[in-house]
Amino acid sequence: MATPWGVGTLLLLLLASGEGAGPEEPRNFCLGLDIQDQYDPFYLNRTGECFARCLQLGNVSCNPEKLERYWLHYEFYLVEKNLEDRVDMPFVKALVQNFSTDTSEDLLFSLKPSQIPRQVMRGEDKPPDRVRLPRSFFASLPGSRSAIRLAISVLDIGAGDLFKGPQLRLEDGSSVLNNHMVGLSVGRTPVTRLPEPLEITFSHQRQPPNATLTCVFWDVNKGDWDSKGCSTELGAEGTVCHCDHLTFFALLLRPVLDRATVQVLTHISQAGCGVSMIFLAFTIVLYLTLRFSLQRFKSEDAPKIHVALSSSLFLLNLAFLVSVGSGSAGSRAACWIRGAIFHYFLLCTFTWMGLEAFHLYLLVIKVFNTYFGHYYMKLSLVGWGLPALMVIGTGSANSYGLYTIRDQENRTSLELCWFQKEPALYATVHGYFLITFLFGAVVLALVAWKIFTLTSVTAGKEQGQSWKAVLTILGLSSLVGVTWGLAILMPLGLSTIYIFALFNSLQGIFIFCWFAILYLPGQISTPSSSGGTARLDQAPSVSHE
Repeated sequence: MATPWGVGTLLLLLLASGEGAGPEEPRNFCLGLDIQDQYDPFYLNRTGECFARCLQLGNVSCNPEKLERYWLHYEFYLVEKNLEDRVDMPFVKALVQNFSTDTSEDLLFSLKPSQIPRQVMRGEDKPPDRVRLPRSFFASLPGSRSAIRLAISVLDIGAGDLFKGPQLRLEDGSSVLNNHMVGLSVGRTPVTRLPEPLEITFSHQRQPPNATLTCVFWDVNKGDWDSKGCSTELGAEGTVCHCDHLTFFALLLRPVLDRATVQVLTHISQAGCGVSMIFLAFTIVLYLTLRFSLQRFKSEDAPKIHVALSSSLFLLNLAFLVSVGSGSAGSRAACWIRGAIFHYFLLCTFTWMGLEAFHLYLLVIKVFNTYFGHYYMKLSLVGWGLPALMVIGTGSANSYGLYTIRDQENRTSLELCWFQKEPALYATVHGYFLITFLFGAVVLALVAWKIFTLTSVTAGKEQGQSWKAVLTILGLSSLVGVTWGLAILMPLGLSTIYIFALFNSLQGIFIFCWFAILYLPGQISTPSSSGGTARLDQAPSVSHE
């Protein structure tokens, strides 16, 4: 009969063995201990579990380098030692087959993730996910062999740390498309610099918004993804990767605006808008001061148009700060109202920039027969009334609501009250902006041509005319909103987005400088001192009120 001491000891031993045996087994596998060249089903299944267990924020200890090396060597094992020609496991599908090097046609293989890769015969439809080996591939292999053993595998790497590398961090919002890697190998013989690249097609519905797609391969030496030797061909239903070597390939999704970038851009815009609002307020105060002290300001239209643009920009910046600061706070109705107000002042800004260009056209290009009764009143009806009609129409379609910018891990980067229906956004913002911007750019180009033509004629009479002409064009460009045109170049890269955010948030400073140079009393009393700059804006009024 067992003594109490003996029973207690036995229970402790059983508990200790139970606590140690359970967690240690997968932990040891994920650490990559004693798994080298162990590719029987037991080791493959245990190591395959690490794709899900090795999460960056998890509590499982992992050694990504050893695990990645294990799976990279698996293809060598398939070619050199495996007797089976197919592998069908939840996390890896592979085809191993002998091919004659004396082939006269390209080889096409299906890469459907849920199925084992298979060769597509002549006459069959091309599968959406596929790899094509050109007929010249076999002749390019080193050595003289009549046949080769080729392994093609599709590896599901999951959402964990494996095969992410320093460049592809989860917190950055980047990811591997569908978490699938495609491997091709003929054994340990390196195959590089193929004269005709192989083609791997990754299917996807459409290019994700705010993301770039890049064909990459896993660089064993760096332990990271690299695109050297691969080119990316974007298509409507998929992306084709052309690569000149054999290894593991994938398609990377990188957000143009990840959470950290959105936060930096938001801080830049908030600071710039605050400074811009101060200078726009200075512009309005300066105009009111001059209007009450100088009689001519009561009849001139140009200063009124400048101040109307300044007012719309001031209110736009204010609406932006309120919208970003409040985020999703409040009811749906409150969010709807904030989105409508933000949209209205944005359209007012676009409209008044277009009206600045129209007024400039009348002053410099048309010149004659430019009389309009109640000219500024009519401009005001367009400048403030047309955006109101557009907002009413957009609001009646219930297009306003919470707008969320997300990264590729579906994490929220920014929330603000804006559009919830993309067609209305494209029509009333993108389309409307494009019309006003193109009109302003054409007018500014014509004005620049006239100014520089005049400068070349008077170059011998006055010094520094070229510099004055350049400054005049820069000042006018701030009025017609040329810097907003950087939005068209945003797909070129992140640097363009930073420049756009900086210049547009500081537009109020540029307008104040232009207004002060033209209309401060010292400039008004001596208009010749500013040359063409003053004369352009101080031309006779085009209306009588």
